[in-house]
Amino acid sequence: MTEPILFLPGMMCDARLFQPQINALSLDMPVMVAPITRGERIEEIASDVLSAAPAKFALAGLSMGGIVAMEVLRRAPDRVTRVALMDTNPLAETPQYAAAREPQIIAAQTGRLTDVMRDEMKPNYLAPGPHRAEVLRQVMEMAQDLGPEVFVRQSRALQRRRDQQSTLRKIKMPALVLCGEHDALCPVKRHTFMAELIPYARLEVIADAGHLPTLEQPEQVIASIRRWMSQPLVLQ
Repeated sequence: MTEPILFLPGMMCDARLFQPQINALSLDMPVMVAPITRGERIEEIASDVLSAAPAKFALAGLSMGGIVAMEVLRRAPDRVTRVALMDTNPLAETPQYAAAREPQIIAAQTGRLTDVMRDEMKPNYLAPGPHRAEVLRQVMEMAQDLGPEVFVRQSRALQRRRDQQSTLRKIKMPALVLCGEHDALCPVKRHTFMAELIPYARLEVIADAGHLPTLEQPEQVIASIRRWMSQPLVLQ
């Protein structure tokens, strides 16, 4: 049997971020989703993921989930059989971004989480098109269900995250680097850079998608994941 896939969702998201992929892939392979909601450091969240994960697994993370996935790889590369990094960032937080999170944290703590999430999505991180409103609705619903305490913890973890470029250079397994062509938060250029760091990585850009291609263009992402899962574990 194919090894299980462990999905890690983005900030203020849960398994609903991967619902189309779960529905399709679980027909013929084991699928898991681990929350990234506990811990105020990426290292703590990665330890939590590893404590719940199978002995060996394929690892796929989107956005903050990709950042946690890179820390999982840094800590336990022998347990990961293949990795997919989607719409994410291997770099440490810049001082400017870290400072910009502080008013967001205060707003979330004072009952304005909905406003923060709405403002976060304003810079057109999603692709234009008829599905944009529905994807935004799902994002807001997940954020409301997770609540402000999770927002604060995840914000603190992102502020303190380490640079993972050296982790990427050491990857010796089937690697998929995927992003939406309209992702303004984690743009295509950054994913090209990531793919160049990883030996044998495959870069796939999802047309008509932004930062959340799993919901914006689910069929394209499912096809990409199936291609990645079909790669031989021993790279030639």
